[in-house]
Amino acid sequence: MKRGNGLRFIIGFAGLIFALFLLFIWNINAGSVHLPVSEIFDILMHRTGDNAAIVWNIRLPRIISAVLLGGALALSGYLLQVFFSNPIAGPFILGISSGAKLVMSLTLIFLLKEGIAAGSVTLITAAFVGAIASMGFVLSVSVKVKNMSVLIIAGVMIGYICSAVTDFVLTFADDSNIVNLHNWSLGSFSGMMWGNVAVMSVVVLFALMAAFLLSKPISAYQLGESYAQNMGVNVSLFRTALILLSSILSACVTAFAGPISFVGVAVPHIIRSIFRTAKPIVCVPACFLGGAAFCLFCDLIARTVFAPTELSISSVTAVFGAPVVIFVMLKRQRKGM
Repeated sequence: MKRGNGLRFIIGFAGLIFALFLLFIWNINAGSVHLPVSEIFDILMHRTGDNAAIVWNIRLPRIISAVLLGGALALSGYLLQVFFSNPIAGPFILGISSGAKLVMSLTLIFLLKEGIAAGSVTLITAAFVGAIASMGFVLSVSVKVKNMSVLIIAGVMIGYICSAVTDFVLTFADDSNIVNLHNWSLGSFSGMMWGNVAVMSVVVLFALMAAFLLSKPISAYQLGESYAQNMGVNVSLFRTALILLSSILSACVTAFAGPISFVGVAVPHIIRSIFRTAKPIVCVPACFLGGAAFCLFCDLIARTVFAPTELSISSVTAVFGAPVVIFVMLKRQRKGM
């Protein structure tokens, strides 16, 4: 059995890495300027050629951002599912992304009116505050209500409220720069620069490493709080760490790409189905790779299907992610009957 599991893990990770590599090249290839594979490798190796600027200044920052933020979103969803012991929990469904979007939008409006340029750290901090505030609301509901369905509904409602307030503020903003934030609020990986990539790399990779180091406590917590306590896990500190990590990851995604729907719910479920395990030492890196591949695929569709018109990334992820969420809910309903 262990040998079979080991082979499945090897095949699963090899498949994810191959899919990520294929989508990486495909995303560089696709666009208004079509690039042959041979030219792509030459540009990547030597940074020379007529289209080198397109690849290095436009496409690569966007692709790497999609990889990092997609992985961050899937990992955030996995951590929330561990925290709430519910496969439907995710930063978008629980309203955490919407809370981050609201506070970040208000911060940008204030700074722009004062003539102050907002840096990446400022955006992430504002989004983190909003994520923590929304998470606090969800946690307060979870203490009073033990029914997970009610908790999910409460999260969806707070998400709608935050989104409505954000849209209202952006709609009646006078400054043209603020009005342009409406496109960001729909979700997009466009306009990424290497400075953005550097900041998000530090934040996301730190959170990924921290989540991986928590593999043993997560494994114990999945068997119940009492079992985790008996294994020496400080449950209060552990739950706080899960909240902070998931909020940091969600905030980073929202700060740079806006709210992106269903990735945090769909990808962890797909990963568990592929690997047939809930072991965090497998699921944490697999969710990150799966989220990266999923967002690369969705961004490719968003850029190319109706080119030159670009779809919002959240619309595309909803098309592919929502059916997975529906399947999970129906599966849970059958088990409960």
